[in-house]
Amino acid sequence: MSEVDIRTTIQGEEISAPICIAPTAMHCYIWPDGEMSTARAAQAANICFITSTFASCTLEDIVATAPRGLRWLQLYVQLDWEINKYIVRRAESLGFKALVITVDVPITGKRRNDMRNHLDLQKKMKIKYPGSPEEKNFTSEAQPTHFNASFCWDHLSRMQSITKLPIILKGILTKEDAELAVKHKVQGIIVSNHGGRQLDEVPSSIDALVEVVTAVKGKIEVYMDGGVRTGNDVLKALALGAKCIFLGRPVLWGLACKGEHGVEEVLNILKTEFHSSMTLIGCRSVAEINRDLIQLSKLSLL
Repeated sequence: MSEVDIRTTIQGEEISAPICIAPTAMHCYIWPDGEMSTARAAQAANICFITSTFASCTLEDIVATAPRGLRWLQLYVQLDWEINKYIVRRAESLGFKALVITVDVPITGKRRNDMRNHLDLQKKMKIKYPGSPEEKNFTSEAQPTHFNASFCWDHLSRMQSITKLPIILKGILTKEDAELAVKHKVQGIIVSNHGGRQLDEVPSSIDALVEVVTAVKGKIEVYMDGGVRTGNDVLKALALGAKCIFLGRPVLWGLACKGEHGVEEVLNILKTEFHSSMTLIGCRSVAEINRDLIQLSKLSLL
């Protein structure tokens, strides 16, 4: 075990570890440089950063500050398809490598913590919204127009006609939806319950992962976000079939603590732990990780 390689690929692009950054909104609320700091940290770590539709920095600024970074764009599908087309074409021109469509937010869930804390980010921040070349200050009255509640499987072909980018569906938790994703020729799935913030008592992502992986039968890549806090968590997700994991809250904690360097530290902690975990169960490469090996090592998968 003197040489252990934690590199892998996603959508044909090499990353230094199967640990990437999930889309989260309004990083400037946490650190002055916002998503620009996050993007620089992702580039330094050679991993993928999914930029949110509700990023607080422009896509142009994010790309300019980390021009060599691997970046995907997360999209909330809009009612106005001209806006959807504008967002996608803008992302393509800036070198984004995939489009991540969030499918579990036809409406915003009841977020009790935000209510208790009287948190209303729309009133506090101006969002550099990808759907307009100009900065917009969204009010709470405008909020429902962000999401297209009528978006359904039949609309995927329309999205595919707009772009040649790989399309990843984020928010899949069931066998039935996974099979439909394959049927509609998307290139990937992120198993996700939106950080548990949309609907109480849905399955955790790790509990839904095997069902989704089994359903796709290796035809498309499956990723996972939610609940990952240690290198062992990364190892378990890969053993259950995920190609890589995406981090949400831990990245924001690092950003809040030390900005770009805090994000780098969070990523390095997890990469080091993951390397150690692989070494201790006898995996010399990510390709060797499988459920049987984990069970032989007596490491609990839950």
